[in-house]
Amino acid sequence: MPMISVSMFPGRTPAQKSALVRELTDAFIRTCGGKPEGVQVTLIEVGADHWATGGVLHSDR
Repeated sequence: MPMISVSMFPGRTPAQKSALVRELTDAFIRTCGGKPEGVQVTLIEVGADHWATGGVLHSDR
């Protein structure tokens, strides 16, 4: 059972999240095979004060 985990900033609508998990599932099935009900997707929303790139918090940018 594959697990796809996506970390992203908050702010996407429920419709955008639904479309994302649908597309990720479809892409996995298309490239690796299997059945959609076997693909697990987690969406993790991380605030800008908990995410850094290049040693700088995104909240400080």
